[in-house]
Order: sequence, then C-alpha cells, then structure tokens
Amino acid sequence: MNPWLLIVLVPLGAAGAAWLLESAAHRRAEKRAEALRRDMQALVAAQSQAFAAQMGQLAQSVSAQLGQMAQQVQSGMASAVSASSNTQKAVSAQLKASTDMLGTIREQLGGVQQSGRELFEAARQIETVLGGAKMRGTLGEVALERMLADALPAAMYEMQYRFSTGETVDAVIRLRDKLLPIDSKFPLEQYRRMVESGEEARPKFASAVRTHVDSIAKKYVLPDEGTLDLAFMFVPSEGVYYELLRSEDSKGTALDEYCRGKGIVPVSPGTLFAHLQVIFLGFRGMQIEENAKRLLSTINGLSKQMETFSEVYEKLGGHLRNAQQSYAEADRRLDRARITLEELAQGAPEAKALEPASSN
Repeated sequence: MNPWLLIVLVPLGAAGAAWLLESAAHRRAEKRAEALRRDMQALVAAQSQAFAAQMGQLAQSVSAQLGQMAQQVQSGMASAVSASSNTQKAVSAQLKASTDMLGTIREQLGGVQQSGRELFEAARQIETVLGGAKMRGTLGEVALERMLADALPAAMYEMQYRFSTGETVDAVIRLRDKLLPIDSKFPLEQYRRMVESGEEARPKFASAVRTHVDSIAKKYVLPDEGTLDLAFMFVPSEGVYYELLRSEDSKGTALDEYCRGKGIVPVSPGTLFAHLQVIFLGFRGMQIEENAKRLLSTINGLSKQMETFSEVYEKLGGHLRNAQQSYAEADRRLDRARITLEELAQGAPEAKALEPASSN
C-alpha cells in the first residue's frame, strides 16, 4: 500500500472518530439539557402553582381583614357620630341648666337682699324693744348659762351665786375648793351710743368699762369667800369685745391691760368657750389625779396584804416542810416495822416446831 495513502487515511480516520465521539457527546448533552429543561419547567410549574395558591390565600386574608377594618371603621364612625350627637345634646342640656340656675340664683339673691332688709328692720325693732340695760343684762345671763351648760357638767358651775356679803354674781365655776366668778352685765348702753355717735363717744365707753371692771373686782374677787384672785367679765358680742380691745382710757392705758391689772379677764363668746374647754380639761386632769391617788392608796394596801400573805405563806411552807419530814420519818419507821414483822413471820414456824420438845 502506498505510504502516502496511509498518511492521508490515518488522519481522516482519526478525524472521523473524533467527530463521532463529539456527536455522541453532543447528543448526550442535549438529552441532559432536555431533561434538565423538563425538570426546571416542572419545578417552575409547581412553584407557580404554590405561589398562586399562597397569593390566593393572602388575597382572601387581606380581603377578610379589609372587610373587618371597613366594618370597624364604619362602626367607629357611627359611634363617633352618635357620641358627637350625645355630646352636643349634653352640652345643650348643661347650657340650659346653667341658664336656669343663673336665673334661680338671681331670684335667690333678690330674696336674700329682701330678707337682709327685713332682718335689719327686725334688728332695729329688737334693739328698740330691748333698749333697757336690765333686759340686755338678762340676755347676757341667758347666753352665759347656755354656754356653761354646753361646755361643763352641771356640778362644775352654779348660776346666781350669793356671797356672804350679800352680793350675787351671775355665775361661778367650782374648781375643787375655789370659785371662779363670771359677770355678764356688760355696759352695752355706752357701746350703742358709741356706734351711733362715732369715735367722739369712745372715751365715755372706755370710762364705763373701767367703772364696771372696778365694780367686778370689788364685789366678786373675794379670796376670803373662796374665790380665785381673778374673775371673768363676759362680753356678749364679738364686735363689742373687739372695740374693747382697741380702746384706751383717758390715761392712754389699753382697756384690756387695765382689766388684767385688776384681775379681770374680758371674754367674748368665742374666747369664753375656749377658756371653758381648758377649765374642763383641767378638771378632768384633777379627777385623774384624784383617781390616781386612790389607785395608789389601793395598791399600797394591796402591797401590805401581799406582804402579810407572804409571811403566812412562808409559815405554811415551813409547816408543810415539817409535815413532809415527819411523814418521811414515819414512812421509814413503818418500813422498818414491816421488815421486822416479815422477819418474825418467817421465824414463827421454827418456834412452833420446837415447842413440843421443850414441853416433854
């Protein structure tokens, strides 16, 4: 064979074999690609179906939630509209009620003004009727008695107390063995004139108060009669009491200072009640002190009784100890006697057995 022919055929055969191998590999690759394409299509189809199902479920859920939200919004809007309507009605009702109340208040104010005028006229009439000093003094006594009854037990005070000198004070408060006088006949006539005439009548008012204070100190502050070194001057009005505090006598001495110098304590209804409360608390304190003394005396007596009982108890203990010792001694002797008897009882048969022999 021609060597050149071999040279040509060998490369051609190799090329053909290579082409065949490449063709087979290409077909296998196409088959694999086709299979992979089908798998991808199936996977995409499955994913598409799942995604479509999820989207459907999500759409249904969103639709349901949107429906609920729409219902809630509609309900809220309806409630808001209803609340707004109710609020408007309530505000209207309140405005109407306020308007009615204002009208009622105006009417009541008119009635109060009318009542004030009538009360002023009545006060003037009462002042005219009770213009006498004796009647005003009686009213002061009534007010004083009422305050004493409200603040103190009946046993602590006495109305219209008469001294051995023949003078009678409006009231006294009993403080153990002492008396506290209270006068209620304040000179209101000069106060009324000062109110009518103005500051020009204040010196006369101060002079009348000084005279009354001197009279109380002379007639009712009687230590020999068992009174304290002071007395109360009851002023039956807070206004009068205020004018007394701001008044001075002709020497420039304040009236309340002059009263204290004489041992007289001016008291208004308010301050008298406070003094009575303090006095009542002091009285309770004295009662507690007396009860404590009685209790201490009882405790001392009980202590002595306990000491006596302790002595008797110790004696009884000694007797019991002696009795116990005697009982123990008697018990020991009884045991010895019992033992002796038992020994004699055990030795008795032997003695009987020996008796016949001794008789022969």
